[in-house]
Amino acid sequence: MGISNADFNYMVECTARDVAELLVERRGVSVAEALDTLYNSQTYEAMLNPQSTLYFQSPRYVYSCLETEIKSGNMFG
Repeated sequence: MGISNADFNYMVECTARDVAELLVERRGVSVAEALDTLYNSQTYEAMLNPQSTLYFQSPRYVYSCLETEIKSGNMFG
């Protein structure tokens, strides 16, 4: 039994919201900047792929992937 599209979309949206909040808190950027950074990242692309299971990880883990991507240009360094 797989996850429904509605549940998947909800989990992605909640994780994205939490990661954006972490960007605002830790990097001191605006909400718009945080969302732009996230939505234009490899990390977000991976979150949209149910096969990656990134949508199922904690927001702090996803944030760490995004931080790595921001610093190195690649989600996993």
